[in-house]
Amino acid sequence: MKVTNVKAFLSKYTTFVTFAVLVFLLSVLTKGQVLSWPSAKTLIIAEAVRAFAALGVGMIIVTKGIDLSIGYVVCLCASVAASFAQISTYESALYFGHSFPLFMPIITGIIAGGIFGLFNGVLVAYGKLPPFIATLGTMSIARGCQLIYTKAAVVGSLTSEFKSLAQNSIGSAAFSFPYLGIYVVIITIVVWILLKHTKQGTNFYAIGGNAQAARVSGINVERNLLCVYFYAGLLYGCAGVLLAGRLGLANALTANGMELDAIAAVTVGGVSQNGGVGTVGGMIIGVFTMGLINYGMSFLSIDSYYQLLVKGAIIIVAVYFDMKKYAKRA
Repeated sequence: MKVTNVKAFLSKYTTFVTFAVLVFLLSVLTKGQVLSWPSAKTLIIAEAVRAFAALGVGMIIVTKGIDLSIGYVVCLCASVAASFAQISTYESALYFGHSFPLFMPIITGIIAGGIFGLFNGVLVAYGKLPPFIATLGTMSIARGCQLIYTKAAVVGSLTSEFKSLAQNSIGSAAFSFPYLGIYVVIITIVVWILLKHTKQGTNFYAIGGNAQAARVSGINVERNLLCVYFYAGLLYGCAGVLLAGRLGLANALTANGMELDAIAAVTVGGVSQNGGVGTVGGMIIGVFTMGLINYGMSFLSIDSYYQLLVKGAIIIVAVYFDMKKYAKRA
């Protein structure tokens, strides 16, 4: 009976147990360095932008969808935001001689993400295209838009006011907490409320569980799918704005591969590819689990190229066990 209880506990809290075990192993390998606040702060800064992207695609996967356009949409949003945050006297500025208020790069970056989110939603919900194909197409469109808009140039020389949004911290010199971490906490609460305490969130899970049954029960499947892709697009826009601020620039390689990071994170975080299953807490833990893996590999001086192999393997293994778990429940 006790063994059964342990198995049930591990099955229910696999994500959190994995994270705890990983922290323990890394604390041993790094002689406690991973548990120090400077290391934790570095991890928060490094993974905060990915958290926004992961929450967006996590909601989509809950509805049994997928989004491959994340990386290039975030890249476009970062470029748009950066273009409105450039120093007006910078000779290569996209809007040379024009100075914009701080809200402009923020709003334009988020709007760009929202537009692509709506586009994805229309293609999937009303165009009836498979999410894989629809977002594969918009991935290419977003990349083309970014290259056309920036003329394939680096969008740099951003104002210190804009960069401070993502680079500054709150607190004293002895202990400071990055603004990026605060943004993650806020957006996590917002998404948690949406998924767990609103009718629309319940609809997302119902659609992911069985779209036909959801339709029969009176749920407007198309409208809800449009909304979930739109919300995800807004989160990608936020990610782009913050990434541009953190890096102090944007170019064609910004957010390269972020779709892999985000999908891997939420898969590790227990969001089922079969739809209808997943928690916001799991999504965030998944993000920082992947971050710890990257940190550990870097600390152990393992070539960064191998991180891609590890991420791909993690996705395959996580989906495999998710399918086995789903098959047992069926």
